[in-house]
Amino acid sequence: MQKWKKIILWSFLAVIAFLILDVARYFFYPDVAGLQKNRPGKTAFMEYREEIWKEKGIKKKISASWVPLSGVSPYVMKAVIIAEDDKFWSHEGFDFDAMQKALEKDIQKKKFKAGGSTISQQLAKNLYLTPAKNPVRKIKEAILTWRIERQLSKRRILELYLNVAEWGDGLFGVETAARRYYGKSAAGLGPREAAQLAAALPNPRRFRPDGSSRYAANRAERIYQIMVRRGIVIEEYDEVLKDEGGEEEKAPEPASPVPETSAAGEPAQTEAPAVVP
Repeated sequence: MQKWKKIILWSFLAVIAFLILDVARYFFYPDVAGLQKNRPGKTAFMEYREEIWKEKGIKKKISASWVPLSGVSPYVMKAVIIAEDDKFWSHEGFDFDAMQKALEKDIQKKKFKAGGSTISQQLAKNLYLTPAKNPVRKIKEAILTWRIERQLSKRRILELYLNVAEWGDGLFGVETAARRYYGKSAAGLGPREAAQLAAALPNPRRFRPDGSSRYAANRAERIYQIMVRRGIVIEEYDEVLKDEGGEEEKAPEPASPVPETSAAGEPAQTEAPAVVP
């Protein structure tokens, strides 16, 4: 009996040691700093999607394309931040208020869904991990998020996220999504289209941006109305900007991305308001 107790004890300790080493390696690997200048290759999420297709005998290829942040409509940047991480520009990788609310919901439902993830956390997961929802993966995600926030600028994090986020089954990147759903480049997306894309992010394989889901449509409308309230979008522009002589002023260009020191989604003081096409 004593022999079996020792075997069980040593087996347990071996498992614990393995888990510690498995988690600890993410302090050094992979090379996050390389993302400062280099585009990521095939992400963990892309490989995961291919593995699922292979298991199901589905012959399908990943659809992905890269676009620099300068080639993305400011409406998309702001809509995604509003939808996914409204404190993006001010936090250091973690939104503890959102995490607390998500944890409270998990406790109430007695399920571990681990919501409340920031854009930085989602980027870490998409690049290097899998959709698995368990405490060990969340620890790995936290380590990677900490490294990403310290080695990459906020603008680079946003650029990477918009290019690796999934917007449909095997459909990755905002440029690919814009071409697929709207037949235009990511730079040409308007505020309504941007809100629809952002609304689909929680579950893009279930809620198509151009689909008939009432949930996605309602969420897109809420995102759009927030952009209106914040001055990112001005409705009925022709009536708003008429001068006393009845002539219209020239419409300003869409607002540029929020500086890294600004609050999430809030227009900077120097920005001109964006215009509804």
